[in-house]
Amino acid sequence: MGRHDRSVHGSSPTLRARRLATELIRHREAAGLSREEAARRLEWSPSTIFRIETGRSKPQPRSVRELLTLYDVAGSERDGLIQLAREARERGWWHSFRDVLPDPYEVYIGLEAGAASLHNFEPVTIPGLLQTADYARAVTKGGAQELGKEEIKRLVEVRLTRQNVLAKEDRPRLWVVIDEAAVRRMVGGAQVMRAQLRHLVTVADEGKTTLQVVPFGAGAHAGTSGSFVILGLPEPADAQVVYVETLTGDFYLEERNDVSAYTIAFERLRATALSPDDSIGLVKRAADDLV
Repeated sequence: MGRHDRSVHGSSPTLRARRLATELIRHREAAGLSREEAARRLEWSPSTIFRIETGRSKPQPRSVRELLTLYDVAGSERDGLIQLAREARERGWWHSFRDVLPDPYEVYIGLEAGAASLHNFEPVTIPGLLQTADYARAVTKGGAQELGKEEIKRLVEVRLTRQNVLAKEDRPRLWVVIDEAAVRRMVGGAQVMRAQLRHLVTVADEGKTTLQVVPFGAGAHAGTSGSFVILGLPEPADAQVVYVETLTGDFYLEERNDVSAYTIAFERLRATALSPDDSIGLVKRAADDLV
């Protein structure tokens, strides 16, 4: 196969689809064709190519074959991209939870599953990848949405299954910054919160996960606008994606200036926060206070 094989090995279908879209754009531009011209020659709607190149749809291998013929791509590169199209259409584990997952969250899970690094800031709650089952249940139940028992159960199952990414041999490097409010906020009662805080300490001690806490004494800080995640993807061509979750919808930022703004914000948060050792000390004291 072609050179892109190394970039998608072991990655999620979502990341494969993203990589395929990048390669198809590159070959179209190398062929000197606009989206409109490519669509005209194939007798396709321009929106079809737009959806493929923006990752809004996962093309059939035969459609990729037609595109590559138009772009004059042959040999192992052609074979590899057609195989990549097949792999991009595979179902991730999260597919069976589509009934309770909004589309943006499903995309996020796919990107998270293939990420090389995750930089996450949370001002109010413990990040999902580090939540215990009881804490996740309490957060989900007390959230903005009105959910039934079965929906809560399935969403908690999604959250816990997501955490398997941290057990992989090639797991992402996780750096978490949380506000002290997330440590002090009583979620699910003293027993649940104490177990959650002790879990944070355990995870931080295992390596590849760095935890920092921004103390109340720091005052206003670079994260007062809300939570966000910066996903570092495996290949330079994939760059970074910022995921921001809101009450009315989630969105992704990929433009260099947008990613840079969030990267600077995260760096300022790390500088404002306690050191990792002092942060763990704060979390331990908070857990001990919950008698």
